[in-house]
Amino acid sequence: MAHELVEALSTMKEKDALRIVDEMLERGAEPAEILALCSEAMQVVGDKFSEGEYFLPELMMSGEMLKKIGQVLKPRMAGETAGKAKLGRVVLGTVRGDIHDIGKDLVGFILDVNGFEVTDLGINVPEEKFVEAVRENKPQVLALSGFLSVAFDSMKTTIEQVEAAGLRDGLRVIIGGGQMDNTVRDYVKADAYGESAMDAVAFAKKTVGVA
Repeated sequence: MAHELVEALSTMKEKDALRIVDEMLERGAEPAEILALCSEAMQVVGDKFSEGEYFLPELMMSGEMLKKIGQVLKPRMAGETAGKAKLGRVVLGTVRGDIHDIGKDLVGFILDVNGFEVTDLGINVPEEKFVEAVRENKPQVLALSGFLSVAFDSMKTTIEQVEAAGLRDGLRVIIGGGQMDNTVRDYVKADAYGESAMDAVAFAKKTVGVA
């Protein structure tokens, strides 16, 4: 049913997607497996947006579908980390000039259920707000999200301002979303690029020394 779920999510068939999720859970599928498929579907949506086949309404619909699936999965995953100390802290947000949260929300959810304390700053976040959040929360990881090319320079200046504030030492920065790749990572001087939400989790765990 994996293909059917990716297809339903990437073609905006919310009822079908929720039904498939329920059926997969009934058949014993792990929530992490379903989340990985959601991430795959969102990559398809992102590609369609980049190609001009999808527009902002489709991105918003995708985000709403993810939230509903998250509501189904979170209770099943919460028990895995209940009562355990947090592995670390992550500050997350979509950078200035970009209002897309499709990937950010999924990353935040998966980090949360994997035991991280997540401070989600939302969308269109100015550089100074990231600096303030890093100063106050003292995270090990700063996760910058962006869907459009306008986010490239915002990511760069965000990292520069964090560094100028003396907060870069010991802080690892990962970028992700839409048109991001390793070339953009080099341009903005981040430590890593995450192609999927699971990449962000793996990076955060490695940063705090958890296998």
